Amino acid sequence: MKYFFKHLHTVNIHRWEVFKLCCKVGIPFRGLIHDLSKYSFEEFSESVKYYKVSKGAYSPLLACKKREGYSKAWLHHKGRNKHHFEYWYDYAAPTPAPIIPFKYMLEMICDRIAASKTYNRGHYTDKCAIDYFYKEEKNIKMNENLKKFLEEVLIRLSKEGESFLTKKNIYKLYLKYTKKAH
Repeated sequence: MKYFFKHLHTVNIHRWEVFKLCCKVGIPFRGLIHDLSKYSFEEFSESVKYYKVSKGAYSPLLACKKREGYSKAWLHHKGRNKHHFEYWYDYAAPTPAPIIPFKYMLEMICDRIAASKTYNRGHYTDKCAIDYFYKEEKNIKMNENLKKFLEEVLIRLSKEGESFLTKKNIYKLYLKYTKKAH
């Protein structure tokens, strides 16, 4: 039962951080509805089961994937949340990695920063999100221009801090990279 409440606390902290960042970049509604599927039985039960392994230092779904080879909760989550690049990737489509609409890219940025804050707790710096990006870069299956866009946003965050995070600043970069894609 203690892992139930610990995981619930982690999800709530993460969603709160996302909400604050989404408000900052002008998409408060996206922040309000962010990751609601994490409260579903399918996602929450598996997360609680593997929370003990992760000890709240990383997603319990990663612990599940290591042990089981896959995560039903992750498959459920990515199929319902458009702020994950995996939602958009379709290996069999003519364009397997399309341009993700701006509002979901904004939410993705907020999600990544909030995850860094949540899992790094007292050790968070504005460099954490770009460090994580580089750690997983080879596994990111998204439009190459959008990947470069995301990288530049996270680099700018690491150098300029959260004051860089405005809808206007991020939209300029989004246009810079998406115009190349068309």
